[in-house]
Order: sequence, then structure tokens, then C-alpha cells
Amino acid sequence: MLENIRLSFQGLWSHKMRSFLTMLGIIIGIAAIIAIVSTIKGTNEQIKENLIGSGDNTVNVRLYQGDNSYEIDYYGVPDGVPVISEETREKMLELDHVEDVALYTSRETYRAVYYQNTAMSGGKICGIDRHYLDTCNYIIKQGRGFCESDYNKFRKVVLLDENSAETLFQGTDPVGKTVEIQKEPFTVIGVIAKSTRFEPVINSIEEYYTYAESSSGAVYVPDTAWPVLYGYDEPQSVILKLDSVDNMTVAGKDASNILNTGLNATDETLKYKADDLLKQAEDIQKLSQSTNTMLIWIAGISLLVGGIGVMNIMLVSVTERTQEIGLKKAIGARKGKILGQFLTEAAVLTSLGGLIGVIVGIILAEVISRITSTLVAISVPASVLAVIFSMAIGIIFGLLPSYKAANLNPIDALRHE
Repeated sequence: MLENIRLSFQGLWSHKMRSFLTMLGIIIGIAAIIAIVSTIKGTNEQIKENLIGSGDNTVNVRLYQGDNSYEIDYYGVPDGVPVISEETREKMLELDHVEDVALYTSRETYRAVYYQNTAMSGGKICGIDRHYLDTCNYIIKQGRGFCESDYNKFRKVVLLDENSAETLFQGTDPVGKTVEIQKEPFTVIGVIAKSTRFEPVINSIEEYYTYAESSSGAVYVPDTAWPVLYGYDEPQSVILKLDSVDNMTVAGKDASNILNTGLNATDETLKYKADDLLKQAEDIQKLSQSTNTMLIWIAGISLLVGGIGVMNIMLVSVTERTQEIGLKKAIGARKGKILGQFLTEAAVLTSLGGLIGVIVGIILAEVISRITSTLVAISVPASVLAVIFSMAIGIIFGLLPSYKAANLNPIDALRHE
């Protein structure tokens, strides 16, 4: 086998231009497939990141009325929906793949937050429990976070995210200043931010509205201070922190089941549901799956053309080396030996073309990424499979010329001119 490989490379090197032109169809086909697969994978990852957030691994479980989230601002506090207890939180914390659980309430600001004459025109107000900041991967940028005494003593303190701090204070230090929330004075004790910054790619008006709320900023108060703002306790929402994005759907459903067992709502359409962003991402990816498959098949046609080119050049090689084959058979070379030599030569030719095609495909994917600003993700399994597939093409399309060479009559071969 090693001797056949050595002879194959020797033959390729002695006919460099012919070998390169023969490999060109394989190179183009493999490069096209690698570039398409990398772009598809990158686009799918971009869709997932846009919906879920990069590295966040959290899923939101909220109260729904039918297919729409329940809006307390419009409908008031629903009957028969209790405040989530610590015992219920512990049950959710015991679920598989769940690393942490936080409870919170939220309202849109509606110009309810002021600093002097400056108001927040968008965003949200959140009442958060002791676990919220860690669960949602927030870090303290300035000042401090909430401490146990803030909760126990019902202190009117507030944390701002970077967007709300910029909106209200416009570059000045907000720590220690007093803001008005629902006409109640709250002291700013810190500024928080996500530990990993995520900038979604916005390509449509729908995507703009999806991220508009988070980009407008948020203010956070201890959940024990929430009744100071709105006069009563409200049903909370839940944030689950998971070990992997891939487990969002299952964990969200399990948490929803736990919460729904405690409901005794007069309105039977009220149910807790998880915001299944992973499923949304997968649904969007499936919409383009047929187009992506068609593109890969089109690129595969060039591999077929490349395989025919390999068969053609191998038939030429058999014709050119007829006397060499006759001589080998005359001195005792068996059919299997001749067949193996030519099959190895065809496999080496296409494997080398496949390897070059992978490299060209990776370069092409990076060029496409820079020109179109599209995320690409190189698929290692696809690259390995492409090289193996190109080798298989060499064996399949080299079979007929190799069989022809192995079955030459040695006397006729030696007389061939």
C-alpha cells in the first residue's frame, strides 16, 4: 500500500499541470460545500444568539393568558395566582440541568423613573430577589449590589443598568444620587452590567422591537420594596439558569409544570409558560433548511463533474501506460496488484483535491464573512467528511479504468505502441 501511494505521488508530480486540472473539479466542489456549510452553521448560530443571547443559558418562565403574556398593567393582579414560595423555588432548583433559580416582577417604566427633570421613556422596572443578579450573570460596575439588610429592612435602594444610568445621568456618577420611581425616592447604590456583552444583529423592524426594551435600560429594586411602588405583591416570573442552552426547552417545561400545580385561578386560560427561545430559533432555522439543502446538492454536482474528470484522466493514464502494465503482468504481477495501484492513484488524486478544497473553502467562508458581515462557523466534521467523500469519489470513478488496466492481455499490452 505504501509503495502504491509513493508511486501515485510520483506520477502526480511528473504530470503536475494535468493532475491539478483533474483535481480542479474536486477542489471547486469541496470548497463550495465547505463554504456553504460554514455559512449555514454560522447563520444558525447567529439566529440562536440573537434570540437567546451569547452565553446566557437562561430561560424565562412567565404567566400567560392563552397565547399572550399576562399584562398586570392592563388587567391587574389575577385571582388564584399565588406568590411563588421559597419551597416552590427549591423544587425548581432540584430539576435536571438547573443551576440557579431567581424570582422577579417587572413593569414597563411609562416615564415612571425620573432624575430631576430627566425621565426614562422606555425600558422596565424590576423587583428582584436575592438570586437574580447571579442567575442572570450580572456584575457590579460601580458601587455595590443589594445586601441582605436591603431586603430585610425594606430599604428604598435601586440598581441601574448601563443604559438607564446613561439615560438618566448622561455620563455623571449616579451612585449616591436619588431618583424618583412612581414618585417615591430611591437611592442609587450601584450600576450593573452583563458579565458577557451581547450585541444582537438587527436586520428587521421585528428584531428591533424584540431588543428595544433591553436597549432602553432597566432599573432594579429589592422585591421587598415592590409594594412600596405598586401597593401589593404580584405574581412573579422565574429565571432559570441552565448548564447548557440545549436544555432550555425541557427545563422550561418542567418548571412550568411545577408552577401550574399551585394555580387555582378562576380564569382557566392563565398558565405559566416558558419563553421557548431555543424552539423559536430552531423553527427559523428550519424555514431555510430546504434552501440550504438545495445549495449543497448544487455544489455536489461539481463533485460529480470532478469525478467524471478523474475517470477520464485515469483512462488516459491506462492507455499511456499500457506497455508498463503489460511488462508488470509478464513478470508475474497479479490483477489485484494492478487494480490496487490504479485505485490508489485515483484515491490519492481526489483526496489531495479534497484537502486543498477544504482549505480553499475555509478561506472562501472567511472572505464571505468579511464582505457580507455574516457569521461563519467552520464545521470540523464536515471538513473531515469532505476529504473522505473525495477519496470515495476517486475509488468509485477510478474503478472502471483500474479494472480495464488489470484485465489487459499482457501480450497485447507489450505490443501496444
